[in-house]
Amino acid sequence: MADYQLMAQQIEAVSEIDQDFVPVLSNASAILNEGLDRINWAGFYLMDQGSLVVGPFQGKVACVRIEVGRGVCGTAVETGKPQRVDDVHAFPGHIACDSASRSEIVLPIRSGGRIVGVLDIDSPETGRFQESDEHGLAEVVKVLEKVTDFSRLRV
Repeated sequence: MADYQLMAQQIEAVSEIDQDFVPVLSNASAILNEGLDRINWAGFYLMDQGSLVVGPFQGKVACVRIEVGRGVCGTAVETGKPQRVDDVHAFPGHIACDSASRSEIVLPIRSGGRIVGVLDIDSPETGRFQESDEHGLAEVVKVLEKVTDFSRLRV
């Protein structure tokens, strides 16, 4: 089982030197990629002038831009709620950036009262993410929201 508390602590520790979103999210994606098993992508999409643009990540090549309301990431932004999808191929409007992905979990990230991006994790296994993963990743997102400076984003 993933140690989400440890990952959150590691993210908080690496942010002590520089709180800018680039180094914090770069290290966070590496921490999540190393700390989670059975995944094939861990990273961030960030708001950029009204749509999501790929941010720091670990994994295969990613979709560059996603419109709000499209796919799992865009739906998380549109609804403001986490999306835990057991089978991405059954999700209406799923965007297949990596055909090997079968399940996905996406959590919105907020700063200054607005959504500034999402944490996105994919797995090649159907049904990989459970409620416990959602709760653990929510704690990781809380740390990111607390320690990260998103002021340079063009939300």
